[in-house]
Amino acid sequence: MTVTTPAARPPLPPFTHDTAAQKVRLAEDAWNSRDPARVALAYTENSRWRNRAEFPEGRAEIVAFLTRKWTREHDYRLVKELWAFDGNRIAVRFAYEWHDDAGNWFRSHGNEMWDFDAQGLMRLRFASINDQPIREADRLFRWPPGPRPADHPGLSDLGL
Repeated sequence: MTVTTPAARPPLPPFTHDTAAQKVRLAEDAWNSRDPARVALAYTENSRWRNRAEFPEGRAEIVAFLTRKWTREHDYRLVKELWAFDGNRIAVRFAYEWHDDAGNWFRSHGNEMWDFDAQGLMRLRFASINDQPIREADRLFRWPPGPRPADHPGLSDLGL
């Protein structure tokens, strides 16, 4: 029997400030792709999440969760920011903007705690999120679909 080792997802723990910040930006870019299969590859096969009132376990459930999410959250744009790190753990704060089918805009604010295995795959993700209704005119994230441009301000720069 052949045992395969999962592909590493650099940067790998233990994290430094620079590698933790890089990991955060890579995650942000992947989520801004709105491609559930691509995003799920950053997680272990048996990864466990807590996201609002949902508790997906494993990549298949993560893909299903993200597919549902991006079916109802239109024009999604996300910014993540490193909050803290230690060893194989990273804490992140984030905000994303989106609108529903009725055209109501929201800015969702939250915090995530991440725990990684030695291969750099996330095995635990705990997210706490609050939704703030906003007017379309108050949007701050207006770049074209895909990754946030390198010169776009981060959360702290925007006062979020």
